[in-house]
Amino acid sequence: MRNPLKRHYGQGDLHFVTFSCYRRRPLLGTARARDRFVKILDEVRRRHAFRLVGYVVMPEHVHLLISEPVKKNPSKILQVLKQKVAQASLKKRSRTISAQLSLPLEGDHTEEAHFWQRRFYDFNVWSEKKLKEKLEYMHANPVQRKLVQHPGDWAWSSWTHYAGRRGSKIRIDSIREDRESQNPHP
Repeated sequence: MRNPLKRHYGQGDLHFVTFSCYRRRPLLGTARARDRFVKILDEVRRRHAFRLVGYVVMPEHVHLLISEPVKKNPSKILQVLKQKVAQASLKKRSRTISAQLSLPLEGDHTEEAHFWQRRFYDFNVWSEKKLKEKLEYMHANPVQRKLVQHPGDWAWSSWTHYAGRRGSKIRIDSIREDRESQNPHP
C-alpha cells in the first residue's frame, strides 16, 4: 500500500497545488491545449464555487492557487478538473490520430490513455508572505524555463492580473475577497 498523503482541509487556507502531465510529457505544449485547460478550469470553478487566486499552465504541469470550495475539498475539485481536461484532450488526440495514416510504432500504446500523473502536490498558504512567495514562484516559471523573456509574455498565467494589466484568459479572484469570506468578523 502506498503512503497515504496527509492533506489539511477545513482551515480556511488557500492551497497552492501542482500537478503534472503523465510522465511529465508536454501534453499542454500547444496554445490550443493550454486554452482548453483554462476554459475547463473556469467552468469547474464556477460550478464548484472556489476562488482562483493565481495560476500558471506550463507545457507539462500546472500550478494553481485556490480557496477551498464551499461544499467539497480541493482533492475532489482537482479530480473533476483533471478528468474533464483529460476527457476533452484525449478525445481531441484520438480524433487526430485516427485521421492520420496508421503506422506500427514502437512503445507502449497504453500511454495514449493517460493524461495526468495520479497525485498532486498541495501546500497550505497560511500567510501573506507565503502567498506572495507562491505567486512569484508560479509567475516566474515560464521565464525560468526560457519559454518567454518576461512573465507578462506568457498568456497562461495570472501575472497580468497582479500587474494591473488586461489580457488574462480567466478571471482572477481578489485575495481581499477571499480573506474577508474566511474571516467575516473584523
